[in-house]
Amino acid sequence: MNDQDATNHLSLSAASRMLGVHSATLRRWADAGAMPVYITPGGHRRFARADIEALAARRPMDRQAIGSAWASKALAVTRGELAESHSRPGWMSSLADDDRAAWRRIGQQLMGVVLRYINSPYDDDGLLAEARLIGTDYARQALRAGMPLTSALEAALFFRDSLVEAAMAMPEEVHRHPEASARLLRRISRVANEVHLAVAASYQIDQA
Repeated sequence: MNDQDATNHLSLSAASRMLGVHSATLRRWADAGAMPVYITPGGHRRFARADIEALAARRPMDRQAIGSAWASKALAVTRGELAESHSRPGWMSSLADDDRAAWRRIGQQLMGVVLRYINSPYDDDGLLAEARLIGTDYARQALRAGMPLTSALEAALFFRDSLVEAAMAMPEEVHRHPEASARLLRRISRVANEVHLAVAASYQIDQA
C-alpha cells in the first residue's frame, strides 16, 4: 500500500474509533459484507476513509455513548466553573468547607441519576423518585446552612445550567441528529425539575 492509499484508508482500530464501535463489531460488519473492506497481502483489513466518514455522518450515537460523553463534559464544565474564583457563585462563597463537601456529594448523586435516566429507554419513575429524594436532601443541607429559598434555587439552577451547557457542548455527531440532542435536553430537564420542586416543597414544609 503506497502513501496515498495509507492516507485514504483506515485500519480496523482507526475506523472503529471514528465510528464509536468496538473493533469486533466493525469486523463482523465487514465479514458479513455490510461494510466494504480491503484485505492487505498481510491479511489486515483496511477501510476506505470516505466509506467510514459517510457511515459516521449517518449513524447516531447510541444512548450509552451519548450518556458517557455527556457525563465527561458535565464534570469538566462544573469543575471549571467552580475552580474560577471570579465566576464562583455567591452562594458557594458563603458555604463552610463541610457544607461544600456535602454539596459535592449531592451533585455527584444527581449526575448519577441523570446519567442513568439518559441511558434508560423508559420514563423511569424510580429514577425520578431518586431525583426528588436528592432535592429533599439538597434542601435539608441548604436550610442547615441558613440559605434562603432564593439562594437554594440559585444553587440548583447553577448545576442545572452546567448540565445543559455540557449537553450543548456535546460532540458534533449528536447535534447532527436533532432527535438525540432534543431527547438529551428533555431528560436533563425532567430530572432537574423533580429536584427543584422537591427543594421548594421542603422549604414550604419547614416554614409551615
